[in-house]
Amino acid sequence: MSLDAAWARRWIELAAADVAEQRDYLVDLDRAIGDGDHGENMDRGFKAALEALGQAEPASVAEVLKTVAKTLMSTVGGAAGPLYGTAFLRASKAAGDGELDAAGVAAIIEGALGGIQARGKATTGEKTMVDAWTPALDAARAAAESGADAVATLQAAATAAEAGAAATEPLRATKGRASYLGERSIGHLDPGAVSTSLILRAAARAAGEVGAA
Repeated sequence: MSLDAAWARRWIELAAADVAEQRDYLVDLDRAIGDGDHGENMDRGFKAALEALGQAEPASVAEVLKTVAKTLMSTVGGAAGPLYGTAFLRASKAAGDGELDAAGVAAIIEGALGGIQARGKATTGEKTMVDAWTPALDAARAAAESGADAVATLQAAATAAEAGAAATEPLRATKGRASYLGERSIGHLDPGAVSTSLILRAAARAAGEVGAA
């Protein structure tokens, strides 16, 4: 089965709800190694994205993602706004004009990761959201190549992102504000990697709902 604009809108609805529910947790994570605003910024951004989608009523996956990108860029402060905004913008370009199959799912994750790396210059192992997006892409590609459908491909990506986020705890940050802490950044989860895992799990849940309908 393929994923359409209704899936993409549902993805953002679920992501907004999950980010809102985990807002204080993300704040606490960011307070430990950053400036403590990640949860608040992400909550504000995804609520604004939902509102923008309600007004624009985009008709394709690409249009949904582009609307989200523009909204996040203009409403999310800190480092996360440009990073997530660029991620969704690149994902929208990768989505093409139609619905997404498994290869399309891998393509939008690849686009998102490429946007984040182009903007933030981070690679794996530096305790950033890249440490969640990279395994998500690897898992999505592997699933798509093995013949999995779009839903299973997203499930694999979300599970890999969660594992990647968990694996940031023992890492020493070498990028962003957390890098100023040096060795003291060890023993804390990266907030951006955790929010990435929330967002990709929301995408998988939305796909599961579509598949079950």
